[in-house]
Amino acid sequence: MKALRLLTLAGVGAVTLSACGGGARAADPPAMSSTPAPTVVSAPATVAKGPAAVEISGFAFAPAALSVPVGTKVTWTNRDEEPHTVVGSGLHSTVLGNAGSSYSYTFTKAGTYDYNCSIHPFMHGTVTVTG
Repeated sequence: MKALRLLTLAGVGAVTLSACGGGARAADPPAMSSTPAPTVVSAPATVAKGPAAVEISGFAFAPAALSVPVGTKVTWTNRDEEPHTVVGSGLHSTVLGNAGSSYSYTFTKAGTYDYNCSIHPFMHGTVTVTG
């Protein structure tokens, strides 16, 4: 009777091991594809080649830095519902009170013109005029 129990236990153990894979090797994980990392390219300051535009949106001038040749007319257009101004370095707009209002200035001398919004002094911009 003892021999029968031992054989039964041995058989149960063998069935259990075979059901669990019994030491069979797991499949290798799929190979990772080698995708190159994206290349980051920084954009230079916007260079205008004729009439130039600056958008006032989200309490910011865009582009904040603009480079234009002498004789270029730059137009600032307010896209915000809040009023803004363009003042500094010879620039003196009236209040651009509603979305769609604009101010234009033609740069006749080379130089760097820094400006801001007098209502929101944290808003800054620069126009660089080349000869």
